[in-house]
Amino acid sequence: MTDLLALDKVSRAFGGLRVNQDISFRLAPGDRVALIGPNGAGKTTLVNVISGGLPPTSGALHLEGDDITRLDIPARVRRGLVRTFQVTRLFATLTAADNVALAIMQRKGLTRRFFSAATNAPEVRAEWEQLLGMLGIAHLARITVSQLAYGQQRLLELAIGLALNPKVLLLDEPAAGVPHDEAPKILEAIERLPADIAVLMIEHDMDLVFRFAKRVLVLANGRLIFEGTPQAVTADAEVRRAYLGSYADARRPA
Repeated sequence: MTDLLALDKVSRAFGGLRVNQDISFRLAPGDRVALIGPNGAGKTTLVNVISGGLPPTSGALHLEGDDITRLDIPARVRRGLVRTFQVTRLFATLTAADNVALAIMQRKGLTRRFFSAATNAPEVRAEWEQLLGMLGIAHLARITVSQLAYGQQRLLELAIGLALNPKVLLLDEPAAGVPHDEAPKILEAIERLPADIAVLMIEHDMDLVFRFAKRVLVLANGRLIFEGTPQAVTADAEVRRAYLGSYADARRPA
């Protein structure tokens, strides 16, 4: 299967501190991969390098075979590499529908001067209605963002990410700040994502990770120390020492 995203010996240093060291992995269409690791492992830096927020110190990144190592964030988004979550960035005074419509207009190159007309243009409206419906929040379309619960805002940001037509979607801590009883709604929405999108999720909630991922990457001290199935990760001695600990013990059969 053709790789959508490929990292080859990617490193990132700040002065003499190497935060990411020689990281290599691949994402193919339909992949559901989780990136986990302790605080300070270098996960956020790596996601910033992948999304274009930081250039790598060495190594290369390819998207569908094209070298994107030196491309900025907008150029990567146009090619289908989209990051969402961690910090919700929504227009609080606009409705949910307007927020998604803006992303659709950005992708289509429509000017914001005609926003009020464009958001209700048939082709734009049909798309934001479909996206909100797919994620189970169609009933919130005309609600102002400032009136939405935090979990609903997270679902809206996912809709915005999908409006950019991603081939690779980086989900940066999708459950962060969401009340525990609302986290299943986030996972249910993620499970509805189009099957051909490759998804890389960075998450601390291990229950969410094990329900979502078909493959797990473990980062520790800036290095990729494990790549394998969720079942295998709990049995790996190095991963247990570096991160999982008692969680892995709790999941092991008696």
